[in-house]
This record gives sequence, structure tokens and C-alpha cells, in this order.
Amino acid sequence: MTRIKENPHTQRGMTVFLIIWVGQLVSTLGSGLTGFGLGVWLYQETGSVTLFALNNLAFTLPSLIMTPFAGALADRWDRRWLLILSDTGAGLSTFIVYLLFSGGNLEVWHIYLLTAFASIFTAFQWPAHTAATTMLVPKEQLGRASGLTQLGQAISQLASPAIAGALIVTVGLQTIILVDFVTFLFAVLTLLVIRIPRPAETKEGAEGKGSIFSEAVYGWRYIRTRPGLMGLMIYFAVVNFLFGMIGPLFLPLLLNMTTADKVGYASSIMGVGMLIGTLVMSAWGGPKRRIQGVLGFGFSTGIFLMLSGLRPSLFLITAAAFGLMFGMPILNGSSQALWQSKVAADVQGRVFAIRRLIAQSMLPIAIILAGPMADGVFEPLMAEGGALAGSVGQIIGYGKGRGSALLFIIMGLLMMVASIVAYSNPRVRLVEDELPDVVALAADEVETAVSQPDLPQTEPSPGS
Repeated sequence: MTRIKENPHTQRGMTVFLIIWVGQLVSTLGSGLTGFGLGVWLYQETGSVTLFALNNLAFTLPSLIMTPFAGALADRWDRRWLLILSDTGAGLSTFIVYLLFSGGNLEVWHIYLLTAFASIFTAFQWPAHTAATTMLVPKEQLGRASGLTQLGQAISQLASPAIAGALIVTVGLQTIILVDFVTFLFAVLTLLVIRIPRPAETKEGAEGKGSIFSEAVYGWRYIRTRPGLMGLMIYFAVVNFLFGMIGPLFLPLLLNMTTADKVGYASSIMGVGMLIGTLVMSAWGGPKRRIQGVLGFGFSTGIFLMLSGLRPSLFLITAAAFGLMFGMPILNGSSQALWQSKVAADVQGRVFAIRRLIAQSMLPIAIILAGPMADGVFEPLMAEGGALAGSVGQIIGYGKGRGSALLFIIMGLLMMVASIVAYSNPRVRLVEDELPDVVALAADEVETAVSQPDLPQTEPSPGS
């Protein structure tokens, strides 16, 4: 395989990475405020876990459909302009929500539609950002860079719920949405003053050229011929299904126990776990054997999921979620660094897009099932006088919310089983030994804030 020449401008590359990181951090904080605020508004308006979960589906499904094409475009176009496009589209969606809410015209279906609209643009964010990071950061620092990226998410998880919970009862949801829109503008400005180098063409990149559709499919062919990466991708598909089942249930579970402001504080405490985990990952870079970081912390998340459902205790749920959130940055960071070091830089957009598509392919199904399973099956089983109230209910409690808690326990157990099965597969366990490193790093020149912004490249015609 062709190796990319070592980037002689490593320090400048890290500077550009950090500029992008700051802009996305501010944007993520704003999005966290709006996400929490609209989530509370939506659940209070409908009182339904199913309708609440539909908003998760509205965000997930359009992004998944667009992901293969977004990945192909991330390899064709300037990755900076794709990031600008992503932030601009999502910011426009937020501004429309602001106008509707301030005019007293916001309806539940508006939230679904605008969430789907933002999701289309968000599909470009991940492959473009991930591939850009590979071009800017030395290979040995990829684990730390992934940790820093997740640090932004951790800070949002830590600060946004508490701030949003307080702002809801003081200045109201309208101000929260406006702040989010301003943070999108800030993110776009940071992207306008930097430049991201393009990767040198590799053998894999030359082989993958074609129409936009064939390039989108190329990512699948690339992964399919590498059994270790395929197994790892399937593992994350299972993990995402399990998390997809419990994700829409978490906020309603807590809201059934306490008030919105206390839920915000509890969510912030959970965010501390993610913050500490990202700081550890950023400083440490993860275990030398990255597959151990993936599967080991995958197993631990299953343990914490089970603990979160054991008792109707806000303290226990918060503590268990703290432990779970601590491990997630190490799990995800180890996986990200592994993929970035094994996939050629000029095809990472396509490969990572298919990786994301397959890994999250079961997520819409999980989201669709979560609400009906909770509302129609598990909640009745665990209600007072329900079929399981006299057996399982004597251990974990019964009544409102305990059906969702039982789902948490079941999903946690399945998470542990999935991690054990993945580790028992030698192709997955030995993926780092069987696949050579193909990324040494990036391009010949990296410019920072003083550079002249370059124009977006025109998409090549089909078949070129």
C-alpha cells in the first residue's frame, strides 16, 4: 500500500485542528442547550415516550441515508467547505425553530421536520471532520485528537443540561434557541479563516474513482475485504442498536422521577464522567492495543447500563451513567484511532461514511421499537399489578418508569455478551496485527488563520 509522506508542518497542522476544535466546541455547546430544551418541551407537550423517540428517528434516518454520498463528497471536495455547509444548514434549521417559537407557531411536527432538515447537513460533518483530522494530526497523536474531539461533547454534556435547565425557568426556551444560532455563526467564522490540505492520492484512492454512486459503494468494498474491520463495524452496529433502545428512554425515565431542573443537574454530573474520560483519553491516547480499549470498555458500559436500572434512585442512575460516560470516550477514541491508522487518507471519507452507515444501520429500528416496547410492553409488565411486578418488580421495583429500567438491564447484559463474542473472533481481536498502518500523515502544507480562503472545488462529473 502507498504510504503518505510525513507532514513537515506538524505544529501548524495541530494549530488548525485546534481552531476547528474551538469552533465546533462552541457550536456543540449551543446545540446541547437547544437539544435539552426542545427535548423537555417535546415530552411535556406530548407526554409520550413514543412521540419523544420519533424526534431521535427524525435526526438519525436522513443522516444515515445521506452518509454514503457525504463520504464520497468528502473525498472529492474541499473538506473545509463541507464543514461550513454542514454548520450553515444546521444553523438555518435552528433559526427557523426560533422564528416559529417566538411567533407562538411552533408545533410538534415542525420539530420533526426541521430536525430531519438539520440531519441532512449533519451527515457531511462526521466524514469531513474525521478525514480532515487525519490530514492535520500526526499518527501517534490520533488517539489524543480523538479524545479532544470527544472532550467537546463531554463539555456540552456537562454544561448544556444544567445551563439549559436553569435558563428554561428564567429566560425561557426562545433565548436558548437564539444562543444556539449564534454559536453556529461562530463555528462558520472559525472555518473561514483556516485551510485544510488535500491528501496525496494513494493506490486505493485511484482504484476507487468513478461516479458519485460508485465512489459511495467503494467504501463497502474496502471494508469487506478486511475481515477485522468488518467485524469491528458489525460490533458497533450491535452496540448502537442497544444504545438506540435505551437512548430515547433516558430523559423520560428521569423526568418521571423528578423535575426538569434536577434532571439537568443530574445530566451535568453524568457529563463530568465523560469530561474526565476525554481528559484521560486526550492525555493518555488510549491503550497501546486499541482493540482492548474498544472491547474492554464496551464490556464495562454493559455493567453500568445494568446498574442504572437496578433501583428507582436518581443517585444510583446518575452514578452508573457517570461510569458509563467515563468509558465511552476511551472506547470511541480507541476505535477512531484504529480506523484512522488503517485506512488510506484519500479514501477515508468514503470508508468512514460506509462504516458509519453500517454501524448505525440498526439505530432507526431501535428508536422505532424503543417507545412502543416501553409504553406498550415493559411498562405494563412492571406496573403495579403487572405480570412481572411480583417477581422482577420485587428486585428492581415496580410502577411508572420501571419497565424502561428493565430494558436498561436487558440491554446492558446484551452489551456484555456482544463484547465477549467480538473478542472471541480472532479477526477482530488481531485486527491491529493483520492490517498494516497506511497513514503516516498528511500533506505538504498547512495554513492557518492568515491564509487566503480558497474557493470550494467543483464536483467532478459522473464517471470522471
